[in-house]
Amino acid sequence: MRVWPGQPYPLGAVWDGQGVNFAIFSENATAVDLCLFNHADDAIESQKISMHERTDQVWHCYLPDVRPGQFYGYRVDGPYDPNSGNRFNAAKLLIDPYAKAITGTIRWSNALFAYKVDSQNQDLEPDPNNSAGGVPKCVVIDPAFTW
Repeated sequence: MRVWPGQPYPLGAVWDGQGVNFAIFSENATAVDLCLFNHADDAIESQKISMHERTDQVWHCYLPDVRPGQFYGYRVDGPYDPNSGNRFNAAKLLIDPYAKAITGTIRWSNALFAYKVDSQNQDLEPDPNNSAGGVPKCVVIDPAFTW
């Protein structure tokens, strides 16, 4: 898949008629992966794209081969330090806060929590289980209104 630098604005997944620009804000992330899925209920991404471009705390890329209808989410890495408010866990699939469409349902399990639920360390021990199978997926849309 071709990956171009893209733009930091607008935030979210924006189809421009030729491809999709993805942009997400994170002040403390050390890495951001864009995960593409073939189906809304997939537990494993079909492609994982590392986003290397960062402008003013906005991670971004442009995918000229992606079209409306594409399912996606993010895995964001960084410090796991609940005492300072950081709970980064790249094993967890995140919904794009700027998504214009979301599909699927939540399938509750301990994998949805960033921390190990039964740990004696309470929420101070990160959970390594993949959460993608229980998380709804974002959907790229075509904002054009076709009469």
